[in-house]
Amino acid sequence: MTDQPYEGQYQQGYDPYWQQPQPQQQAWPGQQQGYEDPQAAQQYTQQWQGQTWETQVQAPVAPAADTSYLPQQAYAEPPAPVAAPAQAPATADYGPPSLGGNTRITDAQRARLEGRSPIIEPGMQPAALTALLGLLLAGTAAVGSYALLLPLVVLQAVTAAGWFRLNGMWPARQGIALAFLGALVADAALLASDHAPSAILGTLGVWVLLSLVLQLRSHADPDTRMYGLMATVASAALAIIASGYLAAAADAVTVGAASVAVAVLARALPLPTPASVVVSLLAAAGAGIAVGGMTDLGAEGALLGAGAGVCALIGHRVASYDYPSRFVHFTAGVALPLAAAAPAVYLLGRALG
Repeated sequence: MTDQPYEGQYQQGYDPYWQQPQPQQQAWPGQQQGYEDPQAAQQYTQQWQGQTWETQVQAPVAPAADTSYLPQQAYAEPPAPVAAPAQAPATADYGPPSLGGNTRITDAQRARLEGRSPIIEPGMQPAALTALLGLLLAGTAAVGSYALLLPLVVLQAVTAAGWFRLNGMWPARQGIALAFLGALVADAALLASDHAPSAILGTLGVWVLLSLVLQLRSHADPDTRMYGLMATVASAALAIIASGYLAAAADAVTVGAASVAVAVLARALPLPTPASVVVSLLAAAGAGIAVGGMTDLGAEGALLGAGAGVCALIGHRVASYDYPSRFVHFTAGVALPLAAAAPAVYLLGRALG
């Protein structure tokens, strides 16, 4: 059996499913009805082969019968709206979490909306720890600088950790380590320079630059990096400034630390705030007089005790701000009163000595 030419095949009959090996042409549904004549099909094929690339854009023709096989889709009518129950007055309760952002509010925001104060004072237990640490500073200062170093290092470590937690940044191991390292460097510089206060200022300057470098290496957004920079600088500054106890005279440290211990204990008594502040300052001045009588300061210890008491109350107030946690109370609440009083102890002790 010999192969016949292509023309013979078209003469025998047109097979719409067999085509010459060439680019296929898909006809529109409306054109398929006119292909019953083989000569018409051949003529259409020859005309299609002789045409060039179409350069005009023609509007597509939407087939009318192609969608007839699609099943009919029934759409349910939406339910009738139900009357919402009467809404209670707006309160500051927790809102539901959402994908677009958490709508929960903090305890401090809820307290402000409800007309309550966002301040929670540490209480008697942190005050007792502050008093214990203050008495340790007062007692070891009378022994010598190296004996004073042990409770001072504890104070600086708790200060560095407490400040970060007070600012809501936890864990912050790098920042805490950097601030504590700055305090240790300041202590070593003071001992090496015979208690020269310039060692504190020099360490502060260097640690501000180191804190800046640490934040520049961070991949957080600019606002977060700025917030972290301020927290790191403040934590390092407080921990380094606490070295003022090591730079001050021994009698001044004894009087000042004992006055802070008494002032914080008096502030923790269950009294109204104005009365508690007055009682605390009077107790600090009285402790200054009593302890100063055992040293060369004498009655002038009252002024030093009152000044240290004022700074201690400022640190106590800072540690009470914005609904702090129990961990904040036992770190920042313990350390900040003593750390804030260190500059007053150094300056007043130098002026009165």
